[in-house]
Amino acid sequence: MVHAPALDGSRRVTLGEEPLGIATHVDDVAEILRLADLYVTDVEESDLVEWQGGGPDDWPGLSEHHES
Repeated sequence: MVHAPALDGSRRVTLGEEPLGIATHVDDVAEILRLADLYVTDVEESDLVEWQGGGPDDWPGLSEHHES
């Protein structure tokens, strides 16, 4: 599961109750899953990845930080 964005735009990634990592981009989600031996070919479209509080394009707060 990819949780809703935090105030800084990062998103927690969990497997059930187990925390797997913190993502700041959709590519981070794929890498976190790979490191957990969960090989998902397309995290944006996979039924195995549940996106809460927005989809794979929702990283609010992060774009503002990168532009300044």
